[in-house]
Amino acid sequence: MPPRAYWRGHVRLALVTFPVRLFAAVTSADKISLNMIHEPSGRRVHYQTVAEDVGPVDRSEIVKGYEIGKGRYVTLEDEELDALKLESRHTIDLVQFVDAQEVDAIYYDRPYFVTPDGAIAEEAFSVIRDALREAKKVALGQVVLSGKERLVALKPCGRGLLLETLRYAQELKEADDYFSDIASQKGDPDQVEMARALIQAKSKPFDPERFTDRYQEGLKDLIAKKSKGKDVTDVPDDRGSGHGNVVNLMDALKASLGQAGPPPPEKPKPKPKAKPKAKPAASKRKAS
Repeated sequence: MPPRAYWRGHVRLALVTFPVRLFAAVTSADKISLNMIHEPSGRRVHYQTVAEDVGPVDRSEIVKGYEIGKGRYVTLEDEELDALKLESRHTIDLVQFVDAQEVDAIYYDRPYFVTPDGAIAEEAFSVIRDALREAKKVALGQVVLSGKERLVALKPCGRGLLLETLRYAQELKEADDYFSDIASQKGDPDQVEMARALIQAKSKPFDPERFTDRYQEGLKDLIAKKSKGKDVTDVPDDRGSGHGNVVNLMDALKASLGQAGPPPPEKPKPKPKAKPKAKPAASKRKAS
């Protein structure tokens, strides 16, 4: 079964329009998520929504707010925020083309694979893909994703296209705020030449398969090792029970049956004895 598209719409360049599908190009399925466990009791730790001087509060009583001054907030209702969301026209309008190296890596956010949506779209799709590759250009455009207008870059990627959402300039911090205190003098020419020679000696084509997340790999090995020993905690599943001490009745019955073992075979009930038939009175007399 083919993967489900994250988004379906059209790419438009002037009078050329063709349907496409977007698929998430990254996955977090291989990442290990750890839970918090209260060691003395062995139970999961859950976080509550707590208001200062009030205590735990229901999520239905929570609204969003923006702090305009110390201790002063403008509150915003969900309906007001929803009204600001842009309705998707499901069209990626390509409005500008730039050299690939002109877009600094700091602007790139999240990648998506782009494929033609149906055989009828393949011709226009391949024309735009090959033209971008030969021109060594990246197409820029805007599209509404999840109610927000995103700046995107479109570039060739093998037989398909790669769409990457870009950060807006307002989202980035000023580099000078961090780099201004660094001395401005250039490095020693001889040392720079030695470093350049070392860089050249270690230069080779990029192969992402050579690199692994050593933390994740080590974490997998550690979990596998500990799962075979005595470091396993059985955490009761209290989800949906409403209270940590309430045990699901069906689970309790099944557990009880498991501890009791199989029931003994049922003994056949004895058949009732037939009553003796009464003898005739003459039989009781002795022969004379």
